[in-house]
Amino acid sequence: MTDYFEPWLKYHHPIVRQLAFCIASPNIIQTLPDELQIHHHFELHNTEFWQQQFFAYKSRLDDLDQNPAALIEFVQQLKSTRLGLRFEYLFWFWLQDEANSHYQLIQHSIQIIEGKHTKGEIDFLVLNRITHQTEHWEVALKYYLGEGDLHLARWYGLNRSDTLFRKLNHFSEKQFQFSQVLDRNIEKKWAVLKGQLYIPCFRDAAPLPFWMNPQRRLGQWGYHLKKDLYRLQRHEWICPDLKQSSTTAKWWCNGLYHDRQTQQFYMYRQAPLLFSLDINV
Repeated sequence: MTDYFEPWLKYHHPIVRQLAFCIASPNIIQTLPDELQIHHHFELHNTEFWQQQFFAYKSRLDDLDQNPAALIEFVQQLKSTRLGLRFEYLFWFWLQDEANSHYQLIQHSIQIIEGKHTKGEIDFLVLNRITHQTEHWEVALKYYLGEGDLHLARWYGLNRSDTLFRKLNHFSEKQFQFSQVLDRNIEKKWAVLKGQLYIPCFRDAAPLPFWMNPQRRLGQWGYHLKKDLYRLQRHEWICPDLKQSSTTAKWWCNGLYHDRQTQQFYMYRQAPLLFSLDINV
């Protein structure tokens, strides 16, 4: 598939482009892999759902692109540089915004405490204004590199202890264990798993796993240098800026590289560090 729905690319301001990506981009997986043992049931929104949310919020995004002050001020509350937290804050802005007509944010970041122990935390508790159901949303921004046969267990984050299998299992075993919070019954549980998957650039044309979402652009990874790519800044991992942020790469180091003409992404790894790199995204 080469024709992707990527409306975030039309916006001018970097942070608005990122917000549009958070809303409009589909989950990196379209269904739960068969290898995953489900402890507590949860669901994934389909691609059409995220497209609908984008169109419902489009006029607000257009306005923010002209005057992003409210969005900038909201995200500036975040002192960490971690991309996952930035993604969560962008999601938080959208869910609490009065312009979001589909959802009402009940509460963000709810700690579930029993006695002296914290059993877990809920990212977002929201009211679906259409169905009138209370929903629990867990959100994550992830970048996984596939190795070998691309079996579920062979997808690694930049910190190799962070795997796709481990994240999905954590959703099922830990994060979606709660059925009631704040005196409300949780009627729907949704995992929001966005970011990008990268397949080896030296891989043959074998079929991809069925659970991968074909409507989300795949990246490539490898330890070979390529032509006409430039290195993305950290925040651009969510969405590249409208204008090229660095010169075409001559000196290479571990990171994410981009081709503006083709919109292709390449995660470069130095071969000797491939199995020891530890970066907290």
